[in-house]
Parts: sequence; structure tokens; C-alpha cells
Amino acid sequence: MCKNHGVSYVEPGKVEVTEIDYPKLALGDRKCEHGVILKIVATNICGSDQHMVRGRTTAEKGLVLGHEITGEVIECGRDVEFIKKGDMVSVPFNIACGRCRNCKAGLTGICLNVNGDRAGAAYGYVDMGGWIGGQAEYVMVPYADFNLLKFPDKDQAMEKILDLTMLSDILPTGFHGAVTAGVTVGSVVYVAGAGPVGLACAASCHLLGAAVVIVGDLNEERLAHARSFGCETINLTNGIPVEEQIAMIVGIPEVDCFVDCVGFEASGHGANAGKEMPAVVLNQAMAITRAGGQIGIPGLYVTEDPGAKDEAAKQGSLKIRFGLGWAKSHSFHTGQTPVMKYHKQLMNAILFDKIDIAKAVNVEVISLQDAPRGYEEFDSGVAKKFVIDPHGIITS
Repeated sequence: MCKNHGVSYVEPGKVEVTEIDYPKLALGDRKCEHGVILKIVATNICGSDQHMVRGRTTAEKGLVLGHEITGEVIECGRDVEFIKKGDMVSVPFNIACGRCRNCKAGLTGICLNVNGDRAGAAYGYVDMGGWIGGQAEYVMVPYADFNLLKFPDKDQAMEKILDLTMLSDILPTGFHGAVTAGVTVGSVVYVAGAGPVGLACAASCHLLGAAVVIVGDLNEERLAHARSFGCETINLTNGIPVEEQIAMIVGIPEVDCFVDCVGFEASGHGANAGKEMPAVVLNQAMAITRAGGQIGIPGLYVTEDPGAKDEAAKQGSLKIRFGLGWAKSHSFHTGQTPVMKYHKQLMNAILFDKIDIAKAVNVEVISLQDAPRGYEEFDSGVAKKFVIDPHGIITS
């Protein structure tokens, strides 16, 4: 039997690589004949993982992390018909049965059958069904025929692996944020946050034909990287109101579309610099989005935040100026991205050189054993997306 190792949450601020069980085609005590076992080729550190590692969720010690998974099929259950051993595949971070009402409607981020506590499930994430994470050497994927995206050619996939590994989460998530914000040809867009999802969203806005993509952040290193592929940027630490900075770029103090790629661990700026303000981005969105505009919110908001500064925020209750959004007839779109809605189209965009997502998010490949260092550096705010190569097979 092969050994398996994975990245486990230990305590706030600490992860470690430990030996974990080799995956089985089983769900508890029953066989999982619709599943496959993957040898993981690439698995990425996500900002959502950092929320857990910072102690900002109810994640328990020992949770194996990782929901951004790309791999090679090495074993198939009896009921798997269309995915074959040897296939190279992308794994949507949403786990979906393909059979429930929501899955049939394309709402795979809120499948009704894969989490006993709530709609929606994901690998290696708190309150998302207890599924083993994929920052490991091997992982089991259920409902394989429905969930997996097979790459057309394995050699081509390996040549593009640093781009294709983004299909499991951040590229579809950034794209979904742009789509739900109404980005189209000629749009003026504001993307809040220059982390990997924000950068993926900015690249997606370009792909969708936006005229101007403005990225705002507190981190100058990340903003510099956004400028490297054609974005305008706003440094929120310079004391100038955001509306004024937008007007300096496009002539008026508003945008057509706003995408929140920050989420609940947001920080204030200006007079509130250094103060945690979980609703600041949502309120900013309503202030600077034109009347009738759309606001996409792929940034994570949680039902419980034990690390919040006030009691309301600990229960996910935020102080937002909703009346302003109502008065301006804004459309808000929240929730986890239904990855399967977009991943095949985005795969084609990668394979035919329409988007260079690995460059946009500034990929750095690290070993599985180096994952704790990746978490530490990512938490410090470096302008990088860490891709873990568990078997040492990626050449970059």
C-alpha cells in the first residue's frame, strides 16, 4: 500500500505535513463505486485556507487542507463509465452529486446531497461535509463522471499545468465574480483585492472585454503585479478617497461593475487604517458602483468568525448600508462559485492562449514539505500564488 502525506491544520498560525491515510473508494462504511483515486499533480494554497489557518473559523485540529486539486486518475470505482485510469483531470473545489435539484440546475456550489449539515461541500474545508483535503499526494474524488474535467491531451496538459491548475478554483471564481458583476465589452470595473482571486478576476475582466480594470488594495507589491498585466491600481493607504482616485482614472467617481475579492477579513483605510472592518468592502461597493450597476461577491463571508472583534461579526452579522444599495437598484450576487459552469470554457481559453493566468497570479511552485513555508509567506502578503508539487513532476 502506498503511503500518503498531507498538509494538516494544527493551531492558529501553524500547519504541518503529516502521514495520513491512503484514500479508499469508500464513504464511511460503504463503497464509493462512483469515485476515483487521484495521484495529485498540483494542488494550491488558497486564501480561503488562510482563513482557517489564522483561526478565523471553527476548523478543528488535524483537518487535512486543500481544495484546489489537479491530478492523474490511478484507480476507478466500478460505476465510473467515462473517466479512465491515466486521465489527467481538474477537480472542481465544489463536491457535487449531479443528481439533486440544484446540481441539475447548474448550482453545483450548493449541492444538496454531499454535506449532511448544509447545502454545498468542498474538500478540506470546515463545515463543508468532512471531505479529506487535497494538499496531499493522493485523494479520493466522488461522483467522478460528473465532477471531473478531463484534459484533452496529457502532454499538452503538463506543458500548461501551471495555468490549468487554476481551473479548480481561483480562475472560475474570479471569472464568476466578473460575470455576476455584469462585466462585458467596454465595462469600467473595480476589483477590490489584489490577492490571487482578485488578480484572477482582473485577468478575467480583460478576457470579457472590459475597457478599464481598476484594482484596489493596501499592498503595493500586489498592486505592482496587477499593473504588470495592464490594470489600473488604487493604493488604499495613500489617504485619497477611493471615489477621487477613480475619477482621476476614468473622469467620474463611479464604476459600472464592482467585484469584492476580499471578504470578511477586510481592513479599513484612511481614518480607519489598521482597523478590522468586515463590511468595509461591501459598503464601498455600494458607494462607488453606478445606479443600476452590479456587484459580484466571490470574496468569502462566514456564518461564524470566532476571531472577530465584535459579537455581531462573530455570528456573521455585518453592518452594511443596504439602504444605499437599494436606492441605487444594485444587484448583489454572493456564494460559492459553481466551477463546472465555467471550467471547460476557461480550459479552452488557456489551451488556446487567450489567458495567461499563471503569470497573472505569479505562480511559485513548491514541494509538499515546503507547504508550511508557503503558508507563512502567503500570509505575509507576498504577491504570489503557491502551487504545491507533491511528487516533484512539474518542470517550470
